[in-house]
Amino acid sequence: QERIPADLGTAVNICSMVFGNLGKGSGTGVAFTRDPGSGQQGVYGDYLENAQGEDVVAGIRNTLQLQALEQIDQQSYGELMSIMETLENHYRDLCDIEFTIESGKLWMLQTRVGKRTAGAAFRIATQLVDQGLIDLDEALTRVTGAQLAQLMFPRFDDSSDATPIATGMSASPGAAVGKAVFDSDRAETMAANGDQVILVRRETNPDDLNGMIAAQGILTSRGGKTSHAAVVARGMGKTCVCGAEELDVDLKNRRFVTRGGTTIAEGDVISIDGTSGDVYAGKVPVMPSPVVQYFEGTITGDAIDGGQPDELVLAVHRLITHADEARQMRVRANADTPEDAERARRFGAEGIGLCRTEHMFLGDRRQHVEDLILAAGDDERQAALDALEPLQRADFVGIFEAMDGLPVTVRLLDPPLHEFLPDFTELSVRVALAEERGEDAGREQALLDAVRRLHESNPMLGLRGVRLGLIVPGLYGMQVRAIAEAAAELKAAGKDPRVEIMVPLVGAVQELESIRDDARKILAEVQQSTGQDLDALVGTMIEVPRAALTAGQIAEAAEFFSFGTNDLTQMGWGFSRDDVESAFFSRYLELGIFGVSPFESLDVEGIGRLVRIATEEGRAARPGLKVGVCGEHGGDPDSIHFFAEVGLDYVSCSPFRVPVARLEAGRVAVASAGSDSR
Repeated sequence: QERIPADLGTAVNICSMVFGNLGKGSGTGVAFTRDPGSGQQGVYGDYLENAQGEDVVAGIRNTLQLQALEQIDQQSYGELMSIMETLENHYRDLCDIEFTIESGKLWMLQTRVGKRTAGAAFRIATQLVDQGLIDLDEALTRVTGAQLAQLMFPRFDDSSDATPIATGMSASPGAAVGKAVFDSDRAETMAANGDQVILVRRETNPDDLNGMIAAQGILTSRGGKTSHAAVVARGMGKTCVCGAEELDVDLKNRRFVTRGGTTIAEGDVISIDGTSGDVYAGKVPVMPSPVVQYFEGTITGDAIDGGQPDELVLAVHRLITHADEARQMRVRANADTPEDAERARRFGAEGIGLCRTEHMFLGDRRQHVEDLILAAGDDERQAALDALEPLQRADFVGIFEAMDGLPVTVRLLDPPLHEFLPDFTELSVRVALAEERGEDAGREQALLDAVRRLHESNPMLGLRGVRLGLIVPGLYGMQVRAIAEAAAELKAAGKDPRVEIMVPLVGAVQELESIRDDARKILAEVQQSTGQDLDALVGTMIEVPRAALTAGQIAEAAEFFSFGTNDLTQMGWGFSRDDVESAFFSRYLELGIFGVSPFESLDVEGIGRLVRIATEEGRAARPGLKVGVCGEHGGDPDSIHFFAEVGLDYVSCSPFRVPVARLEAGRVAVASAGSDSR
């Protein structure tokens, strides 16, 4: 979860003991210099009279709010407030402080920079800027893309008439809906089977970590805002409600009962609001976060509906704007439809780094692909391609128009053709039923024969990508012509389409040269017939290890590289992603072979080395070569830092992750003082 190396070790400090359990004049507490849940300034923390620190953090006793200490021991309270201010000004950050009062004397036990929720991180960073304690560059380093992603999750609909069945402490914000589960191991099992769960406990301890990770949210009947459940949930970005005393949690019978008599058994759906502390029976409708509304453009960076300023949105606006000003690496989106492209642009994408054309061959168009596969000769094959071309052209017109003035990288068809055919079993049943009725199976029989003919033991390494373009005459030519005609149509209308044609799965420069030459010929023909200047680039994906190792040769034929890190990881590790993640990845993580799945965050030592080699050798052969990444790693914060270090021009990710990539690219630039390897 935290990606801490297993061999890091643990540091231990040994000091003399002070006692908070010597009677009414003694006590212990935990204090924060700001609210770690919301970021609001003020007195925040928990206190227990006649107790030791473990009693506070374990959640086994319900605590007093820190303000109550002023009435109990005004002198110690005043001294504590003064020390808290000194510590925050010294560390220039939210401080988490533990203290003990022994017979009227205040002892400071420890302080550290406090964990906080995602919303608090953004608010506190900008508050400290306004106080003059840090500048915007440092504020940018105080937040992360992962925290921004948390803020983009939905929240409960305010207009819902749902009535809470209980209320606890708002320990970690967010909206979580799931089945109530009372055991951490069971929560983990149910989540692995696809269920959304809420972990319900009296209090949590470190043994519950697996269930807390698996759950959508955590609900406890004991403990305060500094209890184990609250602190861990905030660190993980999980919704959490603590200290819901109205709940009688019966772990043995796997249920809880509220004071009002409502019984929730294991498997019943509940909803918890980590912002208000409310607990609901059933599923409460959710709505987008204000941060998503800001990126969508429905609210501005300094106001929400009615013109009221929203501190969180304003903080996000200030920091994402500064990130955009600081970063050198561009951010594009992976988008296959005009709707996706429009949303990506609203979210700040500076182009499309991957437009997958295979999605354009589904639905009603599958019939034409079947005709292409079943074609008995050149005429039938060309007829199928002619039927597909205008449909493809219309697709590209919509996408190029949505991204007018920005680059759009279109990947030519990549998956094997059999993926567009009906299922083998389904076809077999149809043919068998037709034969049983004495009917002519006709097309179904032909399709079944095609499925058998095209069957591959390992389709990932079979007839796909550039190999399709070389083996199926006219296929890539049809796509290039549709791209060129769409661009010419928009140019004639006064638009500015910026087209990049990407050839997938290239392993040898000769493959790319053949497709490139055909593409340039078609581009020239369309340019001649339309009178429009088509300045389209032709490049390739680097996703086969051999391509990375021969990048110098390939760069002589490619005008840009884009790393397909999903396939590069599969081929580099020898993994079939669809099989291995469920088969043994969890065991590899337990053994420390992985710190994190290489499909989630780039394997810098192995696959990253291929990326570095290809970038350096490609640019050595073609100075100024444009290089980007379009695999899922393009939206992973840790991977983005590596791509910036290598000197990539851009990353491309899903539209929803574009703001995350923008923020991380800015953080990289600030951390490296704006320098990179280019």
